[in-house]
Amino acid sequence: MARPRTKEDLISESTKGYDNLFDFINSLTEKELDTEFDFSRLNKSEAHWKRDKNLRDVLMHLYEWQQLMLHWVSENEQGRSRQFLMDGYSWANYGDMNTVFFERAQKISLEKAKELLSRSHNEIMTLMQKYDTRQLFDKNVFSWVGGSTLGQYFISTTIAHYEWALKKLKAHRKIVAAL
Repeated sequence: MARPRTKEDLISESTKGYDNLFDFINSLTEKELDTEFDFSRLNKSEAHWKRDKNLRDVLMHLYEWQQLMLHWVSENEQGRSRQFLMDGYSWANYGDMNTVFFERAQKISLEKAKELLSRSHNEIMTLMQKYDTRQLFDKNVFSWVGGSTLGQYFISTTIAHYEWALKKLKAHRKIVAAL
């Protein structure tokens, strides 16, 4: 499906993406869950293929990006100018920020990661409800969004990230099956 352009489609596709991701997660075998990620044979250059070592790392990555979204919107709605990314990071070095997220995740259990992402997803979905289609998808509605749209940020932190996670988990399944 094409990227959402209405509030209803955004809500529907975000929900569908989350449900698809967790349906797949719930189908993972013990072997798939216990086998550390190793995507080295895929010849992928993006850092995340080397960074994430297990399902927990992936779920915490999703959680952290949703937390960025929630804090960014909250601060800016309250009149406190805040950039989307963590302080000290830009789109040129956000990979380093992802490494910080990875490091923070290392003491979190898989069950806690699932719980945190579930809560975060629900908060994101509640936040989406506050806006109408114009506010979500028209440019220049909120000065703090810059040249994009608020909806694009929601897509990035839900639909696109859920697709990213699912692609990674499916690749892991194929690799484990070949072992």
